[in-house]
Amino acid sequence: MIPGLLSLYLLVRNQIWVSAAIATFCVAIASYLLATPVPGMGIAIPVIAPPLITALVALLISRTSVPAVAYISGSLGTLIGADLLNLGKIQGLGAPIASIGGAGILMASF
Repeated sequence: MIPGLLSLYLLVRNQIWVSAAIATFCVAIASYLLATPVPGMGIAIPVIAPPLITALVALLISRTSVPAVAYISGSLGTLIGADLLNLGKIQGLGAPIASIGGAGILMASF
């Protein structure tokens, strides 16, 4: 919840709606493509990939607000691409719980 609120604050404060949306979309697609279902565990993504993709995309898209665009696209893009777009795959993996955001926020028990 805190990353979402901080992202909203940065969007409003810096007025970077378009660049943040494009960067978030790019990171979400990359995260979705890199995320793999792991039986008994859940959805896994290489740990270094999202930060590297986020940094590259933010540098390419924004020239003035790179840190803000990187934060927004890194947190929201990874959440959307790796977690939310893969919710349908979780049920068949046999994982005891599903967590959103990777920090242990319990979403559902299967």
